[in-house]
Amino acid sequence: MDMLNTFGLFLGSLFSNTLASLSGGGSGLIQFPLLIFLGLPFSIALATHKVASVALGVGAALKHIRAGSLNWRMTGYVIGSGMFGVVLGANIILFVPGRIAEAALGVLILGLGIYSRMKKELGQQEQSRHRDIKGMLIGSLGLATIGILNGSLTAGTGLFVTMFLIRWFGFDYKQAVALTLVSVGLFWNGLGAAAIYAAGAEIYWPWIPVLLAGSFIGGYLGAHLASQKSNTLIKRCFEILTFVIGFKLLGGF
Repeated sequence: MDMLNTFGLFLGSLFSNTLASLSGGGSGLIQFPLLIFLGLPFSIALATHKVASVALGVGAALKHIRAGSLNWRMTGYVIGSGMFGVVLGANIILFVPGRIAEAALGVLILGLGIYSRMKKELGQQEQSRHRDIKGMLIGSLGLATIGILNGSLTAGTGLFVTMFLIRWFGFDYKQAVALTLVSVGLFWNGLGAAAIYAAGAEIYWPWIPVLLAGSFIGGYLGAHLASQKSNTLIKRCFEILTFVIGFKLLGGF
């Protein structure tokens, strides 16, 4: 790959991961299609994107740890709840028609954006709920289901985790985004990449250093912006991203 394409790959990774780190998901909106545009087959692009997106979680985690804004108990809970689903999804995707899966995901993500837009006060203030044993068990099932989507599809599943943490557990947007980025960006995506690779997909290693750099810097930058901005602005970014990703997946472009 020449220097121009390398620079474009870095900028695409940086931009997509900054936006994802600010909004709580969606780094695959630009990064994954860019890998395909530059010539990688679907399965190799998917595995390569999964590996690179782990750096998003590393960058975001570093910022949130330094800021002391991470709930470690809930982080461990989200990681553990979704791990089995991620592995299952990584194996299921090899047998599911990609276009059908992407269109269905697009409809669901559009639904997230519409729901958030209609609920003006959603995620603006923390309202603790469902954090007893029963609520945590039910929450585990929800996160495991999202984990299946995360392991099998490429863009937007982190947005489901963000919304689930807000709607079911009552976190505000800042808290939910921080939990999602570390749990999904770092651990779920890392496990998903390993599972896809074990299932037979290849990783295009020559591009990994550039993608890791863009993902790490974008993850840190987005987490920094999220810590400085209001829940209202983060909510708007979340909604914009859901509409863009939803229409993209639904339209197949």
